[in-house]
Amino acid sequence: MAANQAQNFYAPAAGLLLGARVATLATSAGDVPHAALVTPAVGPEGWPVLLLSELSAHTRQLRQNPACALLVVGVARDENPQTAPRLTLSGAARPTDDARAAARFLQIHPYAEQYAGFADFNLWELRVRAAHYVGGFAAAAALDITALQHEIKLAWSTGDG
Repeated sequence: MAANQAQNFYAPAAGLLLGARVATLATSAGDVPHAALVTPAVGPEGWPVLLLSELSAHTRQLRQNPACALLVVGVARDENPQTAPRLTLSGAARPTDDARAAARFLQIHPYAEQYAGFADFNLWELRVRAAHYVGGFAAAAALDITALQHEIKLAWSTGDG
């Protein structure tokens, strides 16, 4: 683990999140966990935003318990899927009416304009409290949230995301 502390995982973690077009959202209701495919984008504050339907189980669960995790997985370097970089963001989701976040979401997912205005769809922002990056075998670390958020905003502003 000491070797990982010397590695800078912030740029690859930010790039992975900014490039993600699909992710897994983990929620729970009581003692029943749930995982769902979602389409993330990165909002102006540097955190994931999701367009979610009120009809879906994960949204109903977030309404009851906003604690959740988002898993983003990159492309494996070979046939072993464990060589794929991945980022897990844990925190609390909340609805947002931020027009800049909506614009960024629709820029990344233009097909969502078909249903983004439906009454049962709302934009949610994940306020991240913990981040864990795995870059492959023996390359993993918990990431400082402030440093990751800075790297995400920097990558976005320079066009790397």
